[in-house]
Amino acid sequence: MSSTQDLDYPQTFFQYNHGFLVSKVMFTACELGVFDLLLESEGPLSSDAIAERLGTSASGMELLLDACVGLKLLGVEMKSEGAFYRNTELSNLYLTKSSPKSQYHHLMYYSKTVYFCWHYLTDAVRDGKNQYERAFGISSEDLFGALYRSEEEMIKFMYFLNSFWSICGRDVIAAFDLSPFTVIYDLGGCAGGLAQECISLYPNSTVTIYDLPKVVQVAKERFVPPEEHRITFHEGDFFKDPIPEADLYILARILHDWADDKCMQLLAKIHKACKPGGGVLLVETLLNEDKTGPLDAQLFSLLMLVQAEGKERTPTEYSKLLTAAGFREIQVKKTGKLYDAILGRK
Repeated sequence: MSSTQDLDYPQTFFQYNHGFLVSKVMFTACELGVFDLLLESEGPLSSDAIAERLGTSASGMELLLDACVGLKLLGVEMKSEGAFYRNTELSNLYLTKSSPKSQYHHLMYYSKTVYFCWHYLTDAVRDGKNQYERAFGISSEDLFGALYRSEEEMIKFMYFLNSFWSICGRDVIAAFDLSPFTVIYDLGGCAGGLAQECISLYPNSTVTIYDLPKVVQVAKERFVPPEEHRITFHEGDFFKDPIPEADLYILARILHDWADDKCMQLLAKIHKACKPGGGVLLVETLLNEDKTGPLDAQLFSLLMLVQAEGKERTPTEYSKLLTAAGFREIQVKKTGKLYDAILGRK
Protein backbone atom coordinates (compact mmCIF):
# COMPACT_ATOMS: atom_id res chain seq x y z
CA MET A 1 0.00 0.00 0.00
CA SER A 2 3.07 2.26 0.06
CA SER A 3 3.82 2.01 -3.66
CA THR A 4 4.16 5.25 -5.64
CA GLN A 5 1.01 4.38 -7.57
CA ASP A 6 -1.00 3.94 -4.35
CA LEU A 7 0.32 7.20 -2.94
CA ASP A 8 -0.81 9.00 -6.07
CA TYR A 9 -4.24 7.31 -6.00
CA PRO A 10 -4.96 4.90 -3.10
CA GLN A 11 -6.44 2.01 -5.11
CA THR A 12 -5.37 -0.60 -2.53
CA PHE A 13 -6.93 1.45 0.25
CA PHE A 14 -10.24 1.59 -1.60
CA GLN A 15 -10.14 -2.17 -2.18
CA TYR A 16 -9.64 -2.75 1.54
CA ASN A 17 -12.37 -0.26 2.41
CA HIS A 18 -14.83 -2.07 0.13
CA GLY A 19 -13.88 -5.52 1.42
CA PHE A 20 -16.95 -6.02 3.58
CA LEU A 21 -19.18 -4.91 0.70
CA VAL A 22 -17.67 -7.62 -1.50
CA SER A 23 -18.28 -10.26 1.17
CA LYS A 24 -21.90 -9.25 1.59
CA VAL A 25 -22.57 -9.39 -2.15
CA MET A 26 -21.34 -12.98 -2.24
CA PHE A 27 -23.19 -13.93 0.96
CA THR A 28 -26.45 -12.42 -0.30
CA ALA A 29 -26.31 -14.09 -3.71
CA CYS A 30 -25.71 -17.45 -2.00
CA GLU A 31 -28.47 -16.94 0.54
CA LEU A 32 -31.02 -15.95 -2.10
CA GLY A 33 -30.13 -18.99 -4.22
CA VAL A 34 -28.82 -17.17 -7.30
CA PHE A 35 -26.06 -19.68 -8.06
CA ASP A 36 -28.26 -22.71 -7.43
CA LEU A 37 -30.96 -21.39 -9.76
CA LEU A 38 -28.48 -20.67 -12.56
CA LEU A 39 -26.93 -24.13 -12.17
CA GLU A 40 -30.36 -25.77 -12.52
CA SER A 41 -31.50 -23.59 -15.43
CA GLU A 42 -30.97 -24.84 -18.97
CA GLY A 43 -29.27 -21.61 -20.03
CA PRO A 44 -28.56 -18.00 -19.02
CA LEU A 45 -31.44 -16.08 -17.43
CA SER A 46 -32.45 -12.45 -17.41
CA SER A 47 -32.47 -10.50 -14.17
CA ASP A 48 -36.28 -10.27 -14.32
CA ALA A 49 -36.58 -14.06 -14.63
CA ILE A 50 -34.17 -14.61 -11.73
CA ALA A 51 -35.98 -12.05 -9.57
CA GLU A 52 -39.37 -13.63 -10.30
CA ARG A 53 -38.22 -17.16 -9.50
CA LEU A 54 -36.42 -16.11 -6.30
CA GLY A 55 -39.13 -13.72 -5.12
CA THR A 56 -37.08 -10.52 -5.05
CA SER A 57 -37.45 -7.06 -6.51
CA ALA A 58 -36.38 -6.76 -10.13
CA SER A 59 -34.33 -3.62 -9.52
CA GLY A 60 -32.48 -5.03 -6.50
CA MET A 61 -31.71 -8.31 -8.23
CA GLU A 62 -30.28 -6.58 -11.31
CA LEU A 63 -27.88 -4.58 -9.14
CA LEU A 64 -26.83 -7.70 -7.23
CA LEU A 65 -26.23 -9.68 -10.41
CA ASP A 66 -24.15 -6.88 -11.92
CA ALA A 67 -21.98 -6.78 -8.79
CA CYS A 68 -21.50 -10.56 -9.08
CA VAL A 69 -20.38 -10.07 -12.68
CA GLY A 70 -17.84 -7.50 -11.47
CA LEU A 71 -16.59 -10.06 -8.94
CA LYS A 72 -16.35 -12.69 -11.72
CA LEU A 73 -18.85 -14.89 -9.90
CA LEU A 74 -21.25 -14.56 -12.83
CA GLY A 75 -20.87 -14.06 -16.55
CA VAL A 76 -23.17 -11.82 -18.60
CA GLU A 77 -24.22 -11.83 -22.24
CA MET A 78 -25.91 -8.83 -23.83
CA LYS A 79 -28.74 -9.73 -26.25
CA SER A 80 -31.36 -7.64 -27.99
CA GLU A 81 -33.76 -8.48 -25.13
CA GLY A 82 -31.25 -7.32 -22.52
CA ALA A 83 -28.66 -8.88 -20.20
CA PHE A 84 -28.59 -12.62 -19.52
CA TYR A 85 -26.59 -14.07 -16.62
CA ARG A 86 -24.84 -17.40 -16.09
CA ASN A 87 -22.61 -18.98 -13.45
CA THR A 88 -18.85 -19.06 -13.86
CA GLU A 89 -16.93 -22.30 -13.27
CA LEU A 90 -15.86 -20.89 -9.90
CA SER A 91 -19.41 -20.34 -8.69
CA ASN A 92 -20.60 -23.71 -10.02
CA LEU A 93 -17.84 -25.45 -8.11
CA TYR A 94 -17.84 -23.57 -4.82
CA LEU A 95 -21.06 -21.56 -4.44
CA THR A 96 -23.78 -24.06 -5.35
CA LYS A 97 -25.18 -26.26 -2.59
CA SER A 98 -25.03 -29.47 -4.62
CA SER A 99 -21.32 -29.34 -5.45
CA PRO A 100 -19.05 -31.78 -3.52
CA LYS A 101 -16.75 -28.81 -2.92
CA SER A 102 -19.53 -26.41 -1.98
CA GLN A 103 -18.58 -23.55 0.36
CA TYR A 104 -22.20 -22.50 0.80
CA HIS A 105 -22.29 -23.43 4.50
CA HIS A 106 -18.90 -21.78 5.03
CA LEU A 107 -20.25 -18.51 3.61
CA MET A 108 -23.54 -18.71 5.51
CA TYR A 109 -21.70 -19.18 8.81
CA TYR A 110 -19.56 -16.17 8.05
CA SER A 111 -22.61 -14.15 7.02
CA LYS A 112 -24.82 -15.02 10.00
CA THR A 113 -22.31 -15.47 12.82
CA VAL A 114 -18.77 -14.28 12.07
CA TYR A 115 -19.89 -11.10 10.30
CA PHE A 116 -22.04 -10.16 13.28
CA CYS A 117 -19.27 -10.85 15.82
CA TRP A 118 -16.82 -8.69 13.89
CA HIS A 119 -19.03 -5.69 14.48
CA TYR A 120 -17.38 -5.80 17.92
CA LEU A 121 -13.75 -6.11 16.81
CA THR A 122 -12.88 -2.73 18.32
CA ASP A 123 -14.27 -3.89 21.66
CA ALA A 124 -12.38 -7.18 21.38
CA VAL A 125 -9.10 -5.35 20.83
CA ARG A 126 -9.81 -3.05 23.79
CA ASP A 127 -10.92 -5.90 26.08
CA GLY A 128 -8.56 -8.62 24.87
CA LYS A 129 -11.34 -11.20 24.90
CA ASN A 130 -14.12 -12.63 22.76
CA GLN A 131 -17.37 -10.78 22.22
CA TYR A 132 -20.17 -13.35 22.60
CA GLU A 133 -21.75 -11.38 25.40
CA ARG A 134 -22.03 -8.20 23.32
CA ALA A 135 -22.95 -10.01 20.10
CA PHE A 136 -25.40 -12.59 21.41
CA GLY A 137 -26.07 -11.68 25.04
CA ILE A 138 -24.55 -14.91 26.40
CA SER A 139 -21.57 -15.66 28.63
CA SER A 140 -18.51 -17.21 27.03
CA GLU A 141 -17.17 -18.67 30.27
CA ASP A 142 -17.94 -22.03 28.63
CA LEU A 143 -16.50 -21.31 25.16
CA PHE A 144 -18.21 -24.14 23.32
CA GLY A 145 -21.39 -23.61 25.28
CA ALA A 146 -21.42 -20.17 23.68
CA LEU A 147 -20.35 -21.45 20.27
CA TYR A 148 -23.05 -24.15 20.36
CA ARG A 149 -25.65 -21.88 21.97
CA SER A 150 -28.47 -23.65 20.12
CA GLU A 151 -28.77 -26.87 18.14
CA GLU A 152 -29.28 -24.81 15.00
CA GLU A 153 -26.06 -22.86 15.60
CA MET A 154 -24.15 -26.06 16.36
CA ILE A 155 -25.33 -27.70 13.11
CA LYS A 156 -24.37 -24.58 11.14
CA PHE A 157 -20.89 -24.77 12.65
CA MET A 158 -20.59 -28.48 11.79
CA TYR A 159 -21.51 -27.85 8.15
CA PHE A 160 -19.09 -24.91 8.16
CA LEU A 161 -16.18 -27.11 9.29
CA ASN A 162 -16.97 -29.87 6.82
CA SER A 163 -16.94 -27.39 3.95
CA PHE A 164 -13.32 -26.55 4.79
CA TRP A 165 -12.24 -30.18 4.76
CA SER A 166 -13.88 -30.79 1.37
CA ILE A 167 -11.16 -28.62 -0.20
CA CYS A 168 -8.32 -28.65 2.36
CA GLY A 169 -8.66 -32.01 4.10
CA ARG A 170 -6.81 -34.23 1.66
CA ASP A 171 -3.75 -31.97 1.60
CA VAL A 172 -3.21 -31.96 5.36
CA ILE A 173 -3.86 -35.69 5.74
CA ALA A 174 -1.42 -36.41 2.89
CA ALA A 175 1.26 -34.00 4.19
CA PHE A 176 2.94 -36.91 6.01
CA ASP A 177 2.78 -40.67 5.54
CA LEU A 178 0.29 -41.64 8.24
CA SER A 179 -0.08 -45.26 7.12
CA PRO A 180 1.88 -46.63 10.13
CA PHE A 181 -0.79 -45.17 12.44
CA THR A 182 -3.76 -47.52 12.29
CA VAL A 183 -5.61 -46.43 15.44
CA ILE A 184 -6.39 -42.72 15.15
CA TYR A 185 -8.35 -40.36 17.38
CA ASP A 186 -9.64 -37.13 15.88
CA LEU A 187 -10.08 -34.90 18.92
CA GLY A 188 -12.81 -32.37 18.26
CA GLY A 189 -13.49 -34.17 14.97
CA CYS A 190 -16.98 -32.66 14.86
CA ALA A 191 -18.92 -33.72 11.73
CA GLY A 192 -16.23 -36.10 10.52
CA GLY A 193 -15.08 -34.39 7.33
CA LEU A 194 -11.41 -34.87 8.13
CA ALA A 195 -12.00 -38.42 9.40
CA GLN A 196 -13.58 -39.26 6.04
CA GLU A 197 -10.52 -37.94 4.22
CA CYS A 198 -8.29 -39.96 6.52
CA ILE A 199 -9.93 -43.35 5.93
CA SER A 200 -10.14 -42.60 2.22
CA LEU A 201 -6.38 -42.08 2.01
CA TYR A 202 -5.47 -44.72 4.61
CA PRO A 203 -8.07 -47.50 4.26
CA ASN A 204 -6.36 -49.74 6.85
CA SER A 205 -6.83 -47.15 9.57
CA THR A 206 -9.77 -46.55 11.88
CA VAL A 207 -10.65 -43.09 13.13
CA THR A 208 -12.54 -42.35 16.33
CA ILE A 209 -14.16 -38.93 16.53
CA TYR A 210 -13.88 -37.70 20.11
CA ASP A 211 -16.32 -34.85 20.72
CA LEU A 212 -19.06 -33.58 22.99
CA PRO A 213 -22.12 -35.88 23.28
CA LYS A 214 -24.48 -33.51 21.45
CA VAL A 215 -21.98 -33.11 18.61
CA VAL A 216 -21.53 -36.88 18.32
CA GLN A 217 -25.28 -37.40 18.18
CA VAL A 218 -25.71 -34.98 15.27
CA ALA A 219 -22.64 -36.34 13.48
CA LYS A 220 -24.15 -39.83 13.58
CA GLU A 221 -27.56 -38.59 12.42
CA ARG A 222 -26.49 -36.22 9.65
CA PHE A 223 -22.88 -36.65 8.57
CA VAL A 224 -21.33 -40.11 8.98
CA PRO A 225 -23.24 -43.01 7.38
CA PRO A 226 -23.87 -45.91 9.79
CA GLU A 227 -22.38 -48.41 7.35
CA GLU A 228 -18.97 -46.68 7.61
CA HIS A 229 -17.44 -48.95 10.26
CA ARG A 230 -13.96 -47.45 10.02
CA ILE A 231 -15.26 -44.29 11.76
CA THR A 232 -16.41 -44.66 15.36
CA PHE A 233 -17.30 -42.18 18.08
CA HIS A 234 -16.27 -41.37 21.62
CA GLU A 235 -18.40 -38.96 23.64
CA GLY A 236 -16.70 -36.66 26.10
CA ASP A 237 -14.79 -33.49 26.86
CA PHE A 238 -11.12 -34.21 26.14
CA PHE A 239 -10.01 -31.53 28.60
CA LYS A 240 -11.93 -33.15 31.49
CA ASP A 241 -12.39 -36.81 30.53
CA PRO A 242 -9.82 -39.56 29.90
CA ILE A 243 -8.22 -39.83 26.45
CA PRO A 244 -7.90 -43.47 25.27
CA GLU A 245 -4.65 -44.92 23.94
CA ALA A 246 -4.04 -44.54 20.21
CA ASP A 247 -1.30 -44.47 17.58
CA LEU A 248 -2.11 -40.97 16.38
CA TYR A 249 -4.14 -38.03 17.64
CA ILE A 250 -5.37 -35.39 15.22
CA LEU A 251 -5.92 -31.85 16.49
CA ALA A 252 -7.36 -29.93 13.55
CA ARG A 253 -8.27 -26.31 14.21
CA ILE A 254 -8.24 -27.06 17.95
CA LEU A 255 -5.17 -25.45 19.49
CA HIS A 256 -5.83 -22.10 17.83
CA ASP A 257 -8.96 -21.82 20.00
CA TRP A 258 -6.95 -21.78 23.22
CA ALA A 259 -4.26 -19.89 25.11
CA ASP A 260 -0.86 -21.54 25.60
CA ASP A 261 -1.64 -22.95 29.05
CA LYS A 262 -4.72 -24.83 27.80
CA CYS A 263 -2.77 -26.08 24.78
CA MET A 264 -0.03 -27.38 27.06
CA GLN A 265 -2.58 -29.08 29.29
CA LEU A 266 -4.12 -30.91 26.34
CA LEU A 267 -0.84 -31.85 24.63
CA ALA A 268 0.63 -33.24 27.87
CA LYS A 269 -2.52 -35.33 28.35
CA ILE A 270 -2.26 -36.64 24.79
CA HIS A 271 1.44 -37.47 25.21
CA LYS A 272 0.64 -39.52 28.30
CA ALA A 273 -2.09 -41.47 26.47
CA CYS A 274 -0.16 -41.93 23.22
CA LYS A 275 1.43 -45.28 22.38
CA PRO A 276 5.25 -45.27 22.21
CA GLY A 277 6.20 -44.45 18.63
CA GLY A 278 2.85 -42.78 18.10
CA GLY A 279 2.27 -39.14 17.43
CA VAL A 280 0.09 -36.08 17.20
CA LEU A 281 -0.87 -34.26 14.00
CA LEU A 282 -1.65 -30.56 14.30
CA VAL A 283 -3.64 -28.95 11.50
CA GLU A 284 -3.55 -25.17 11.69
CA THR A 285 -3.03 -22.02 9.64
CA LEU A 286 0.61 -21.13 10.29
CA LEU A 287 1.96 -17.61 10.68
CA ASN A 288 5.29 -16.62 9.16
CA GLU A 289 8.13 -16.45 11.67
CA ASP A 290 8.86 -12.82 10.70
CA LYS A 291 5.22 -11.66 11.22
CA THR A 292 4.82 -10.70 7.55
CA GLY A 293 1.81 -12.94 6.96
CA PRO A 294 0.14 -14.80 5.51
CA LEU A 295 -2.82 -12.46 5.69
CA ASP A 296 -5.31 -15.33 6.12
CA ALA A 297 -3.50 -16.44 9.28
CA GLN A 298 -3.35 -12.88 10.63
CA LEU A 299 -7.08 -12.44 10.04
CA PHE A 300 -7.79 -15.80 11.66
CA SER A 301 -5.88 -14.64 14.73
CA LEU A 302 -8.26 -11.72 15.04
CA LEU A 303 -11.13 -14.15 14.49
CA MET A 304 -9.86 -16.14 17.48
CA LEU A 305 -9.76 -12.94 19.51
CA VAL A 306 -13.36 -12.11 18.64
CA GLN A 307 -14.80 -15.63 18.95
CA ALA A 308 -12.46 -17.81 21.02
CA GLU A 309 -9.59 -17.64 23.52
CA GLY A 310 -6.53 -18.32 21.39
CA LYS A 311 -4.61 -17.19 18.32
CA GLU A 312 -2.78 -18.52 15.28
CA ARG A 313 0.88 -19.38 15.83
CA THR A 314 4.19 -19.79 14.02
CA PRO A 315 5.80 -23.21 13.43
CA THR A 316 8.32 -22.37 16.15
CA GLU A 317 5.58 -21.57 18.66
CA TYR A 318 3.79 -24.86 17.97
CA SER A 319 7.09 -26.75 18.10
CA LYS A 320 7.85 -25.29 21.52
CA LEU A 321 4.44 -26.39 22.81
CA LEU A 322 4.94 -29.90 21.45
CA THR A 323 8.47 -30.17 22.83
CA ALA A 324 7.38 -28.98 26.27
CA ALA A 325 4.68 -31.67 26.27
CA GLY A 326 7.29 -34.35 25.50
CA PHE A 327 6.96 -34.82 21.74
CA ARG A 328 10.05 -35.08 19.50
CA GLU A 329 11.03 -35.39 15.84
CA ILE A 330 8.73 -32.47 15.03
CA GLN A 331 8.15 -31.90 11.32
CA VAL A 332 6.34 -29.01 9.63
CA LYS A 333 4.73 -29.18 6.20
CA LYS A 334 3.31 -26.12 4.43
CA THR A 335 0.59 -27.18 1.99
CA GLY A 336 0.40 -23.90 0.08
CA LYS A 337 -3.30 -23.74 0.98
CA LEU A 338 -5.26 -22.51 3.96
CA TYR A 339 -4.15 -25.19 6.43
CA ASP A 340 -0.72 -26.64 7.19
CA ALA A 341 0.39 -29.70 9.14
CA ILE A 342 2.79 -30.40 12.01
CA LEU A 343 3.66 -33.92 13.16
CA GLY A 344 5.23 -34.71 16.52
CA ARG A 345 6.31 -38.19 17.67
CA LYS A 346 6.44 -39.79 21.10
